[in-house]
Amino acid sequence: MSGRPAIRVGLVIVAAGSGTRLGHDHPKAFVELGGRSLLAHALDRLASAADDVVVVGPPTHMEQALAQVERMGPGTRVVPGGATRTGSVAAGMAALGAVDVIAVHDAARPLVDAAALRRAVAAVVDGADASAPALPVTDTLKEVADGEVVIRTVDRASLRAVQTPQVFRAEVLHAAHARGVDATDDLALVEAGGGTVVLVPGSARYLKVTYPDDLLLAEAFLASGDHEERA
Repeated sequence: MSGRPAIRVGLVIVAAGSGTRLGHDHPKAFVELGGRSLLAHALDRLASAADDVVVVGPPTHMEQALAQVERMGPGTRVVPGGATRTGSVAAGMAALGAVDVIAVHDAARPLVDAAALRRAVAAVVDGADASAPALPVTDTLKEVADGEVVIRTVDRASLRAVQTPQVFRAEVLHAAHARGVDATDDLALVEAGGGTVVLVPGSARYLKVTYPDDLLLAEAFLASGDHEERA
């Protein structure tokens, strides 16, 4: 990015999800991986690539969330999450200072490296409204009815599995949220408004921990060593 004005990056880490599907009775962000919480891993890997960091914690576990970020210094803050993911992201955005781009990351993806964030930021700086890491879909996909009856095989050549962090021009994300619609991710809000979304290379290591088997796979990746790419 040489020759360009400095770009201020705001990072919102959403950590308000439950750990029910992991078999835990506490929020997923506090589940341990290699002796440290998923949230701690995400903070350690991504905070250095941002100028302002806000963690959106579970309203019922704010003291625990605060304890997780105290060691990060005054540049990292915690706010309570909303009733939906979209509401939680909005709460994090509102707590950010003046930034040019906003990155939204799920704490449940603990092994995403700073290089992924920098790649997505670069795509936005180069003109996209939004960007995120993604992987080609490798499984055969079937469209079904009633959960069992196959209607057709879906051509996977043009399909991608999108990961986080998702990065946006700040004004684009604020405008997308102002429309008052909920979505499973913020890219969908930008797409609905006609914004341009560019995908950058993702990694299997950027998996989302949702089920116990995901945690086992993340532990295997962690044990294999830190393979962060240097941008």
